[in-house]
Amino acid sequence: MLRTVRRMDIDPDAWFAVLTAAHAHDRPGGPAPERAAETGRLRIPALHSRAVPVTLPAPDGATGYAGVALLRLHDTAENAGTAFLDTLTVHPAHRGRGAGRALWDMVRARLAAEGRSSVSALVGKGGAGERFAVAQGAECALPLVASVQEVRTAPAPAVGVPLPAGYRFATWSGAVPDAHAAAHARAHDAMEDAPTGDLDEQHDPWDAERIRAAARVILDRGGVLLTVAALAEADGAVAGYTELVLPTPASVRALQYDTVVVPAHRGHGLGRAVKLRMLEYLRDGRPGVREIVTTVADENAPMRAVNEALGYRAESSLGLYQVRL
Repeated sequence: MLRTVRRMDIDPDAWFAVLTAAHAHDRPGGPAPERAAETGRLRIPALHSRAVPVTLPAPDGATGYAGVALLRLHDTAENAGTAFLDTLTVHPAHRGRGAGRALWDMVRARLAAEGRSSVSALVGKGGAGERFAVAQGAECALPLVASVQEVRTAPAPAVGVPLPAGYRFATWSGAVPDAHAAAHARAHDAMEDAPTGDLDEQHDPWDAERIRAAARVILDRGGVLLTVAALAEADGAVAGYTELVLPTPASVRALQYDTVVVPAHRGHGLGRAVKLRMLEYLRDGRPGVREIVTTVADENAPMRAVNEALGYRAESSLGLYQVRL
């Protein structure tokens, strides 16, 4: 029997068992899923979305799940017709029996019931996940590359991180300070010109309250949010910033969230500067973090050039795949 379930009805042990078994089978030696982070995603939906978990019970009365899926239904006016498939994972012991297709059929039925016209998912290229996605009618809407930086061996200026004249650094952990909230939101809106390929999902405007709400999601899930900004001394505007998230305080791999330079302040090396300052911040305040992983669109040549200059190495090719329903 296949069913959608309320988050409170999910067995987190059984859910996590599917993810860890699939990881051990598909990516042995890679960074393993972190229980606290995965439980957090189940408990607390992403900003402006509803989370719909789908479970396929193990057959023949066995305990646990044969597969799990987590669907994110966007709830803003701009994206009321779209959704994101956060995961669709089948336990290796139950593969080859139609479990993946069964999960997808239930997800698709829920999408139709919710009036969604498209759904996207992050898929690794060249493997079973891509073959499955293509078989369900998905097309690659935005090619990406995932790259990793080793914190210990990354470049480190001998005497502090230089900034052009007229700028200064601001660094914070957690929610943005009130003094920078409005300026941070305006800078975040500069992401509107980031590559989106052929995705149907539209840019949602940002304001100070949305910035705070996004931070609350990360913190309520048990994560750590770190931000380094370059401020224009003339008016206090956030000229550029970079954000890292640690899924848990003990995580050794940090996730690169946004790195943004506002168009009026581009061409001064601010993107490189805030990333270097973040490395300095990690070495001083978070010595347990060993790696930073980032995902960048193939067509985003400026950011890829910054990352390559900072010693990032390509780890895998990915794509945001989309199915129009």
